[in-house]
Amino acid sequence: MNPESTTKLYKAPRTEISQNQGRFRIHFNFPGHNHPEHDDHGYGPLATVVESFMDPETLISMHPHQNEEIISWVPSGVMRHDDRQGNQLVTDSEHLMVMNAGSGFWHEERTLADDPPLRMLQIFVRPHSLDLPPTIQHEPIADPVANEWRHLFGPEGSDAPLSVRNDVHFYDVHLEEGASVDLPTKTDWDTYFYVFEGAVTADGTRFDETESGLLVDGDGLTVTAETETLLVAFCIDPDAPITRQGTIGR
Repeated sequence: MNPESTTKLYKAPRTEISQNQGRFRIHFNFPGHNHPEHDDHGYGPLATVVESFMDPETLISMHPHQNEEIISWVPSGVMRHDDRQGNQLVTDSEHLMVMNAGSGFWHEERTLADDPPLRMLQIFVRPHSLDLPPTIQHEPIADPVANEWRHLFGPEGSDAPLSVRNDVHFYDVHLEEGASVDLPTKTDWDTYFYVFEGAVTADGTRFDETESGLLVDGDGLTVTAETETLLVAFCIDPDAPITRQGTIGR
């Protein structure tokens, strides 16, 4: 955080919490770790943002989730999903998937031999209540417009194309070098952002690829791309009721 600024902006470097399963590798980004006085690895309903890598011809066999909302954001490549409800879904740059696991949902993920290497985010949101009805959403999303935020999911009843069962909004933006945008904000909510590709500066601080920032009690903040950048942001109600019994997103 810049000591000369009144803005409460907290930076976290690339996470060191990782698992390497050979053809499948994951890095756990815990937004609560950005805040030095926060005693929860998550931040309100946002439990963790997982950077996932799958090599071609990789299978993550059928497994269950409970009491968490899992969002699959795939900026390039493909992630193939099968589940016990008979769905066979392909998530790519034109689609978003939200698995509202609720009381229980079984699925598997795979890439085929001729698929490209996959790097994606899997986002884990804590629902407001336990054992909600399980469901899945898989929808086309609007084409990105350079230097404009794209609203991808939000709480039930929001104007986002997909929904989660707690108070989190999710956005992405493709920034050209030198372009600036204001972070999404909402009164009394906080904003967490993650640099998927590229680098940005905000409030005099540089955030490189895989680094993250947390804006607390801020009226607004402008980020500027130091190079071509792909940035995601989460607008979060830090006081929303949450559960902590998710399979992964506790």
